[in-house]
Amino acid sequence: MPALAQRGTITLPATTLDLAIGQLARQTGADIVSTDPGLRAIRTPAVRGARDLAAALRQLLKNSGYRARRLTGGGYRIELGSIPRARKPTPAPPSVAPPPDPDIVVTASKQRITLLRYPGSLTQVADRNALPGTAAGTLSDAAHQVPILQSTQLGAGRNKVFIRGIADSSFNGSTQAPTSVYLDDVQLNYSGPDSGLRLYDMASVEVLEGPQGTLYGSGAIGGVIRLTSNAVNLHDVATAATAGVTATGGAEPGYDLAGMLNLPLLQDTAGVRLVGYHIRDGGYLRDPDRNLRDVNRSNTSGVRAAVRVAPGEDWQVEASGAGQWIDAADGQYAERLEGALARRTLLAQPFGNRLLFSRLVVGKDWDNGLRFVSASGVTGYETHEIFDATPRSARGAVLGPRTIYRANHDKELLSQEARLSRSLPNGNSWVAGFTLVSDRDVLTRSLAQPGREVSIVGVTNVTNAVSGFGEATFALTPKLSVTIGGRYSSARTDGDPSAQARPSNFVKGRLTQRLDPTFAASWRLASDLALFARFQSGYRTGGLAVAPGIGRVADYKSDAITVVETGVRKLRRGATGLAASGSVSAAWWENVQADLITRLGQPYTANIGNAKIVTLEGNLDWVPVRGLRAQGAFLFTDNHVKGPIADLSRRNNRRLPETPPFAAHAGLSYAWEASSAQPRIGLSADYTGRSVLGTGDFLDVSQGRYWTADAFAALRIGEAELSVTLSNLTDRRANQFAFGNPFSLGLRDQLTPLRPRNVRIGITTGW
Repeated sequence: MPALAQRGTITLPATTLDLAIGQLARQTGADIVSTDPGLRAIRTPAVRGARDLAAALRQLLKNSGYRARRLTGGGYRIELGSIPRARKPTPAPPSVAPPPDPDIVVTASKQRITLLRYPGSLTQVADRNALPGTAAGTLSDAAHQVPILQSTQLGAGRNKVFIRGIADSSFNGSTQAPTSVYLDDVQLNYSGPDSGLRLYDMASVEVLEGPQGTLYGSGAIGGVIRLTSNAVNLHDVATAATAGVTATGGAEPGYDLAGMLNLPLLQDTAGVRLVGYHIRDGGYLRDPDRNLRDVNRSNTSGVRAAVRVAPGEDWQVEASGAGQWIDAADGQYAERLEGALARRTLLAQPFGNRLLFSRLVVGKDWDNGLRFVSASGVTGYETHEIFDATPRSARGAVLGPRTIYRANHDKELLSQEARLSRSLPNGNSWVAGFTLVSDRDVLTRSLAQPGREVSIVGVTNVTNAVSGFGEATFALTPKLSVTIGGRYSSARTDGDPSAQARPSNFVKGRLTQRLDPTFAASWRLASDLALFARFQSGYRTGGLAVAPGIGRVADYKSDAITVVETGVRKLRRGATGLAASGSVSAAWWENVQADLITRLGQPYTANIGNAKIVTLEGNLDWVPVRGLRAQGAFLFTDNHVKGPIADLSRRNNRRLPETPPFAAHAGLSYAWEASSAQPRIGLSADYTGRSVLGTGDFLDVSQGRYWTADAFAALRIGEAELSVTLSNLTDRRANQFAFGNPFSLGLRDQLTPLRPRNVRIGITTGW
């Protein structure tokens, strides 16, 4: 174990337990580990002049409900203990200039590797630090301020999220999503769009960039987004509530309400945590043909509940569930001929989404650093959407009878993972386990005209996959570590082309068997600086999908990706200073799967060829003096596609969708920490470069190329925080997304405008 700090020199500021442990580890050189997200809810007193590490730990953990257990070979693990009286957690005072960065454990790595030693690109989404007065949004909302994330803009529950330019399609279909999203230890999505889950009561959002085939299996070819919810506190009652109203220029107002209750059921042994919310997003689009305003309003309601039990002997059991319902009254696209905020349709085009989620996680920690986790999950989606398919001329004149297109998508995902891992004080760690996945995806469609409705052939796909994986990190020297791993997978998708969903009669699909390796290294140049390099691969299974033409289906093949990257990461050493990271990567993507649209508006799926993607990214977080914080991030990317569609298109149209060559974010904020009211102000600006709807001449529809500015102010009054947030300060009318209705896409005049300038006034409190 590294040498400890000199006796009598350990000094720590009052902060939260997770941050204090990180500071103590850096001061003493000791290995102190914990994976309990509840640490961030515990306030610690200042430590001054502690004689040694043990004395400092005693001061930090006194009456906290946690204890320090000595590990074999040296170091400590912080874990829940059993004490007669626990300190009540109080919310950390909001601060734009945070305490020193802790030795953050990358939970998504499954090896409990600290951030500095993690050999790959990782982004921790913290958009609410920049705009703390906003209502909790979705991953698509977070993408607005995180350049490495790209998103379509059909609406919450319909958007696809991409990482670092690994984007297959702007349209929702049967292909497996290129980005895997996890809620705690359980997968939320398999195919189609992101769930649109609102990020209330989240402890962290980690984005693992690049394919994660070894640890996460098929589908994670672009990366993994892990949402970690706040853990159930077994010691104290805690509540929190937030409410806000939003006014949009020339449009309908909106509001948001959310609350949290944490209740110990049996002190130190069992507890429950409940979260509920409702959001009304006011509409801002007009439809002159129907003489309606604000047609695109939507409502989102959700609940989450978790029960945690600590039966003893370091076992932990947690069962949780979530439900969310999205009801959008109409599509959120406009038409250029009608201006930036209007379109003409004969009927409303509503969208509905229901998400139901449940999980059961059982875990145990041993004194020697061994950890067992079993995670089981069930996720179900139901989506219903309607489009106006009435034939129209290029000038908008109606050419035929009113036609309604209906599409229903039902999905059910079952997953089971069991793994063992061990982290040692000398820096060595490993993880090994197996995963079972079963996904059922049912698409049914119909066309209706006055007096008749006709079902159209849809597809039911059932995917079953089993895989075993292992990964190990070896500390060759105190500064240099290497990571080696692999995953062997066997997966098959069977399909049924039918107008109605049927339980059997499946057409056997292709069996995919492959090995995805990982090779990575991390070289620590200083106590706060490291270089890393990584080689990683991933794949997606093939299947059966709708083909061009009414009533046709066809197979599509598996695709695969290989990525190499190298980068540098620097952590902040104290309350002030610079934290930064940057990387360069190259990806080779073979047999790219894409969900596409014909010129008549019909969906189909195909392998469009091969793509090469090169990216350069950077992040900066600078605190020059306490209270003042400057942030910046950017992404440069270049991609080229070769294949049947691209080769017949103009050279500059051979690009992947949704990926601008340049995107950037900048933010500046200040907090008056010495004031009891703790006032804060901030300003941010974001730029999104030009992207296209898809590969080839037909989908070479321009979007992006705009910048926006936002601002906030916040003030604490007792236990409450009042905030004002201004979004889209310059009232930009830019086009975020050039798609809203597949049946008028051929007219090439669709756009999805930004919400006009709006202001939210909110209040948040907790006790």
